[in-house]
Amino acid sequence: MSNRTDAGPRGGLGGLAPRITGAVSQVAAAGALIVIFVALSIGAPSFLTADNLFNLGSQTSVNAVMAVGVTLVIITGGIDLSVGSVAALSGVVGVLLMADFGFDPLLGILGGILVGMAAGLVNGLLVSVVGLPPFIATLGMLSVGRGLVLIATGAVAVFGAPESFRLLGQGVVAAVPIPVLIIAAVAVAGHLVLTRTRLGRYAYVMGSNREAARLSGVPVKKHLTSVYVVSGALAGLAGMVAASRINSGQPNFGEGLELDVIAAVVIGGASLFGGRGTVLGSLIGAFLVAVIRNGAIHLEINTFYQNVLIGVIIWLAVWWDRYQRRRLSGDTG
Repeated sequence: MSNRTDAGPRGGLGGLAPRITGAVSQVAAAGALIVIFVALSIGAPSFLTADNLFNLGSQTSVNAVMAVGVTLVIITGGIDLSVGSVAALSGVVGVLLMADFGFDPLLGILGGILVGMAAGLVNGLLVSVVGLPPFIATLGMLSVGRGLVLIATGAVAVFGAPESFRLLGQGVVAAVPIPVLIIAAVAVAGHLVLTRTRLGRYAYVMGSNREAARLSGVPVKKHLTSVYVVSGALAGLAGMVAASRINSGQPNFGEGLELDVIAAVVIGGASLFGGRGTVLGSLIGAFLVAVIRNGAIHLEINTFYQNVLIGVIIWLAVWWDRYQRRRLSGDTG
């Protein structure tokens, strides 16, 4: 009996073809990013300015950080639709801790991340222990998180955080924005988790064949829960970065943000059917989505058209994944 445990990044020949397919998707996404970046630099003079590039890096940090966590979830064959709401809840709670309870900014940031972890833990337990489909579990958390944000704030923005809190989202170290440094740190950590830890290896195995993973002795419930906790924690961190950029907790932050994050992960070569995905690919996808949205603003393209374009890109990426899977399996019907 084949348990397909060779599907991870270090697997044998059985995992070679999916890895090649993922690499092709990453190269295509990177090529598209370069082409669009060059085209915008020529077509929109205001795009290629220091201020705009600084803002682009800072804006991308929120999506990129969340995309790393969602990558881990999607590799297991799951989905996390709650990241936008969890980020908003984390940002609001973190600011409330600083503004109303006098917490130090570091403790406020930690509090926001812990809120994200708690939400991720609930998601993970609902999926691994209760047995809810990831779509339903995280869709429910999307609604719960948004409701808790509105309850906590009365649908009014929260102000009063210390000025030093702005450093997280607006600070600079040696001319490099701190949000960009956060992207780098999270990306390195995420890559190491996927390639050097048991959690990463088991994520690929669970995404390829969860039942085979269980029969092989993988503690599926434990590691599946851990994956959602990581996703929640990174959503919490992203929420704190977003709150820091405007030094306030915004109850409407993150609405629809899960679309951009999932799009980034899928564009970067991850498979919604599980078993494939990389941090590098997701970062490329996150920057591609950010450049498209940022460039559309400079070209004065309506936001509604931006959403249509992102949705079409998701369709094409998933279609490509299905096509490659069918081709590799020999099913040409």
